[in-house]
Amino acid sequence: MRSDWLAGVRPYTERGPMAAFLLGLSSGAPFALIAATLTTRLAQDGIDKKTVTAFSLAFLAYNLKWLWAWMVDGVRLPLLGRLGQRVSWLLFSGVLVMAAIANLALVDPSESIVATAQAAILVAIAGATFDIVIDAYRIEQLTPEQLGVGAGMSQYGWRIGSSAAGAVALIVAARHGWAAAYLCCAVFALPAMGTGLWLGEPARRVVAAARTGTREVLQSVVEPLLEFMRRRGAWLLVAFVLLHKIGDTLANLTFRLLFNELGFSNDEIAVYDVGFGFWAYLIGIFAGGVLYQRAGPRASVMWSLWLMAVSNLSFAVLATVGHSNELLAAAIGFENIASGIGGVAVVAYFSSLCDVRYTASQYALISAAASVVGRLLTGTTAGGLIEQYGYAGFYVITTVVALPGIALFWWMLRRGLVADAVATPANEASAKAS
Repeated sequence: MRSDWLAGVRPYTERGPMAAFLLGLSSGAPFALIAATLTTRLAQDGIDKKTVTAFSLAFLAYNLKWLWAWMVDGVRLPLLGRLGQRVSWLLFSGVLVMAAIANLALVDPSESIVATAQAAILVAIAGATFDIVIDAYRIEQLTPEQLGVGAGMSQYGWRIGSSAAGAVALIVAARHGWAAAYLCCAVFALPAMGTGLWLGEPARRVVAAARTGTREVLQSVVEPLLEFMRRRGAWLLVAFVLLHKIGDTLANLTFRLLFNELGFSNDEIAVYDVGFGFWAYLIGIFAGGVLYQRAGPRASVMWSLWLMAVSNLSFAVLATVGHSNELLAAAIGFENIASGIGGVAVVAYFSSLCDVRYTASQYALISAAASVVGRLLTGTTAGGLIEQYGYAGFYVITTVVALPGIALFWWMLRRGLVADAVATPANEASAKAS
């Protein structure tokens, strides 16, 4: 039994998964600071619901990151480029994130909502660029056998980073103001930057050919997409990527509005949403890792889709009952366990779809498409839906809109299309040969 336990733990202590954990720490912080944290800040400053939910449009930078992901694969940075393509971009984009967060710290929503929106967009652009590099570095540091463990460690890091940044922001803001809170959180970019300096260029890094002319640059944008779309069932997979996370994204970006509406204090939010939710998410990640290992990627993805959809109903119950710490803990616990399981299964599966010749570009495309529909709906309709149907009705709607993605994945499984879309070892062999 002791031997089995050590064998189960050992993969999590290897260099690749540990790097994925540290990269996740830095990836989660910028997102948290313009998601739940900024929502709380705006709500406490008396900004109306429609304006607050419109701020989710800033996240479209994450959905458009594929437009400049080719730069991360092919553009060599001056001076820093001597450290390697991935390492130099990790350092450069990390500095951009720190500067953008500091800029957001200096604006006041009550004085200028436009300046606040511009600052949030800058954080989103910097954070999206950071994510492009982080995702490529993570996938290329991991062997194909480590993708499941690496996805779990990455999700551990992401949750710890986002939760820590959110908790620090709430606690510091309650005592020293929001400017100090954001400035403190800028340091969360450092773990990923340090990882790059520690490990250097990833072992599976495939150097792309130099792009010099305008035509070649355009080809570098198009080639990753064309390679992906040549696979059997690619169009259906794209549809699944677009649909599978609508309900989850639509619900998650409105939770802090609900908590503010029900009168939860900053300390209560920090304890239950950030603190209790953090541990529930870690449990979910562990369960997701076990499920992924035992049931395989296809069954684990299906289970996670159902759990993420149904978990939204717990917030409909909370909205109906009202202020209750017990129900808040239960709803947050259920939602975070479901998200943890889904994070491991879906991230590992999506990572397996990337051809290592185009890691940054293809994963940027996949991850960008995964939440674009939900973010558009949140920014354009969420506030109106909440005002029309109330919070309880809204969360029921988010569960219903998750069902088409589940149905599509089930149909793809029946047709054998889910496995066919995975990048094969032959892709890597041909990439290295080229």
